[in-house]
Amino acid sequence: MKKTSIVLAFMIVLGVSAVFAQQDITKVGVVDTSRVYTTFYRSATQVKNYETKKAEFQAEVDSLTQELKNLDTKMLSYEKSGDEVNKLKVQAEITKKRDYLTEYSRSKQLELESLKAKMIDNDEFYKKLYDAIGRIAESQGCSVVLSLQNANAILWYSPQIDITTDVINALTGSF
Repeated sequence: MKKTSIVLAFMIVLGVSAVFAQQDITKVGVVDTSRVYTTFYRSATQVKNYETKKAEFQAEVDSLTQELKNLDTKMLSYEKSGDEVNKLKVQAEITKKRDYLTEYSRSKQLELESLKAKMIDNDEFYKKLYDAIGRIAESQGCSVVLSLQNANAILWYSPQIDITTDVINALTGSF
């Protein structure tokens, strides 16, 4: 009886292993095309212009954010001292500056996206990029490669599936 149970358990394990062995497991890769492009065209005027605009934008956002922090501190001091009139004035100024910061950020983001789109409209580069991605994906057994630029659906990924560096290395040899 004991021998039959062992043989039966072995047969079940063998059957389950066969089922799992037949399943096709999908390997996914990710690539940061923006990083590839920036690395590849680091000296290009368009990339420098984009990076300059991005830095200017960030400096202005930082400055505006600091102004808002200072106004918040000022408002708290008026609140502690019981000066409701000045507190309300500062609150109104904070609201106005926050609205400006929101609109400024929105318009500058559109400007940056436009500059980036012009940079990316290089068909020769993207043909080589997608060929390199395809070769690397196939050589590493990837069935799917996702772009980190469309990362709103990618909540987390392991650095082990990032093929960006391999793509950069492949492109370096093709130009």
